[in-house]
Amino acid sequence: MKVRKAVFPVAGLGTRFLPATKVQPKEMLPIVDKPAIQYAVEEALAAGIEDIIMVTGRGKNAIEDHFDRSVELEHVLAAQGKEDLLSDMRRIAELVTFCYIRQKVPLGLGHAVLVAKDVVGEEPFAVVLPDDLIDAPVPATAQLLAVFHRYHASVLAVCPVSRESVSSYGIIAGEPVENGVYRVTGLVEKPSPEEAPSNLGIVGRYILTPQVFEELEQTPSDAKGEIQLTNGLKGLLGRQAVYAYELNGRRHDTGNKLGFLKATVDLALKHPDVGKAFREYLRGLDLDEEGSNTDGPDG
Repeated sequence: MKVRKAVFPVAGLGTRFLPATKVQPKEMLPIVDKPAIQYAVEEALAAGIEDIIMVTGRGKNAIEDHFDRSVELEHVLAAQGKEDLLSDMRRIAELVTFCYIRQKVPLGLGHAVLVAKDVVGEEPFAVVLPDDLIDAPVPATAQLLAVFHRYHASVLAVCPVSRESVSSYGIIAGEPVENGVYRVTGLVEKPSPEEAPSNLGIVGRYILTPQVFEELEQTPSDAKGEIQLTNGLKGLLGRQAVYAYELNGRRHDTGNKLGFLKATVDLALKHPDVGKAFREYLRGLDLDEEGSNTDGPDG
């Protein structure tokens, strides 16, 4: 069955990036020349997704505006003869069909996915967390879809994480079934290093069957009052197979400052307009002394 829809949970407040996110969504912070969320949308589009369901909250209007037409801006660009920019602006608005739903209270990732139930309907769907920027030759969502079509079951994206980091992830227990693919036998949400069944942490891409909604509706809130998607997936394990796939690509967690900076550097180095000059700039930096800088044309 074709996976046509993707749920983007984007209702978070982005407090790690204050004050930059006081009046703009963290998803709209630019990485080189595109907002972070656009990389995820383009990935979904490249994987064949046709409908994107944005689960938003207060203060997220800029996301909706970004993926809409801006007639005034288009007129200005046309008058100035900037046809390339005009084409880019129109392409953004025509990428896919967008739907916006409010998560009125931030009650966890599982709750955010559940909010989209009526729009998704009775069909498999993707979940894309834009904070995870996956730089890969084959789009991350497309990688998961290939596994989904082989096994006709839910697929979770996983990556190896350090022992010190397992308490920040949902961790799987699994049996290898082919190279990079595991049949999931258990899930633990943010375990201690001693309790972790593996070093494979769930990252921000999923292909899920619609039965997950029934499980999420029965999933109790945790100590913080939130419904965790990992806990809903535990219930799904009791009724059908669930697989995990080790992503092939470089993952950047742009939801924290260091990950955001790393993503900016990596993608800037690949950028056709600035990559060469930026590489030369980095080579000229004195990185042996903390806080040092090299005088250049900009001072």
